[in-house]
Amino acid sequence: MKQSEINNLSLADLQDKLAEFQKQLTELNMAHTITPLENPLQIRSARKTVARLHTAITQRQQEA
Repeated sequence: MKQSEINNLSLADLQDKLAEFQKQLTELNMAHTITPLENPLQIRSARKTVARLHTAITQRQQEA
């Protein structure tokens, strides 16, 4: 998910997306533990997206 897409979301949408991407990251990590993923860079991408969402949520909460 790109930063421009994140900036257009409301706080509630950000929290929903955060939960979705955290679940995806957990599933990727589990799958990678059992059998190596074909593309392990998916884990890095999901982790960075989670961090971006956390940052955006924190910024929105501080503005309010």
